[in-house]
Amino acid sequence: MEKEVEISSLDCRYEDFRIKNRHAEAQLLASISQHGILEALEGTGAQDKHILLNGFKRYRCAKKLGIPQVPYTCLDNDEAIGIIELLKISNTKTLTLLEQALLINELKNVFKLNTSEIATKLARSKSWVSVRIGLCNELSDNIRQKIFNDQFPAYSYMYTLRQFMRINAISKEEIEQFVDAVSGKKLSIRDIERLAYSYFKGPDEFKEQIKNNNLSWVFERLKEVPNDPDGCNQRERRMINDLEILQKYMQKVMRKTHDKKYTNPAFFAQANLLSGGILSKQTALTQVLKEFYDRSGQA
Repeated sequence: MEKEVEISSLDCRYEDFRIKNRHAEAQLLASISQHGILEALEGTGAQDKHILLNGFKRYRCAKKLGIPQVPYTCLDNDEAIGIIELLKISNTKTLTLLEQALLINELKNVFKLNTSEIATKLARSKSWVSVRIGLCNELSDNIRQKIFNDQFPAYSYMYTLRQFMRINAISKEEIEQFVDAVSGKKLSIRDIERLAYSYFKGPDEFKEQIKNNNLSWVFERLKEVPNDPDGCNQRERRMINDLEILQKYMQKVMRKTHDKKYTNPAFFAQANLLSGGILSKQTALTQVLKEFYDRSGQA
């Protein structure tokens, strides 16, 4: 049931669970200044205790405009049930996947609901809940802060960087270094994708330039690379694919050699034989790649 509440009575403990969008908030501020708040804020609580769950942009706009009272709908008197109700209606009151993940993680860690209980209350599968719990677990505090403070796009993390983590086995530390390097630059999603490809799959020189904030140099170099891979013939596409596979497995092997859990004598015998064979070709491979690098650079 909707009612008017004092804005000072709102508890904003979940504000950091929602992604900020400064551009959208500026547009909303202009709209509220002319027409007022047209959609009620939502949260939990009984009597004068109101824990805000949805409507933080409206709340901040009201504060800036000095509006003392706001329309408010109580989803439930119980905090955990209120979070569940918000998650259930999030198809229409859209929550991003990351926002869902943080709220589900709160239900699990603070309110002590297990995966099965959360799934049942949300009428979702356990795998749906588990995906979001796993996503929350892999998200570092530093990256979370940059995403939720509108310094790095959530889309770029979800659909660009996580692909590098899953397919190319890039470490969390490297992902965090990249996010630190490009956050707050007001880059487009496309530009971040191009920089990520250069950072994780390009030569070390590109990585160093990105770390040193010399992004203009990187973009100038990338102008020389055609966006259309179909500009290559079949033989050239196969070579590009082979180089990508070689780079991918070089990175994987370098990481896996540090694993201390290898103990089987049969494993060491075969690994020694194979690594020796690779080392015997190392000089030739390095020389061939240097020549090919120089030739492709001149072209």
